[in-house]
Amino acid sequence: VMPMLMGGFGNWLMPIMMNSMDMSFPRMNNMSFWLLPPSLMLLIFGMMLGSGSGTGWTMYPPLSNSMFHSSMSMDLTIFSLHMAGTSSILGSINMITSVMTIRSNFMHLNKISLFSWSIMLTSIL
Repeated sequence: VMPMLMGGFGNWLMPIMMNSMDMSFPRMNNMSFWLLPPSLMLLIFGMMLGSGSGTGWTMYPPLSNSMFHSSMSMDLTIFSLHMAGTSSILGSINMITSVMTIRSNFMHLNKISLFSWSIMLTSIL
């Protein structure tokens, strides 16, 4: 949920709050946003194949081998999580660099809105 909110909502609100025209890297922002729908589709497909991925692979990785999950559900689920993580990292890089570089000349760091600070700190975390 967090990358979607930051990529979708923060995408157009952040430049307005920073008194700027656009994000630092608009293409990277588009990539980070458009990685989320395929990630969600892979997660849903992984849920529908075989017996699904279950919860054991997060607690105890040996449960993810082919003896416990014979279909491709585990591979699709893990790849889905990797895509969502990549999306989150790209969006975070874009948000951090945007807060630091797109502000106007007269806007010092102590004049940045609380929303912009919260987006930057959330991205760092």
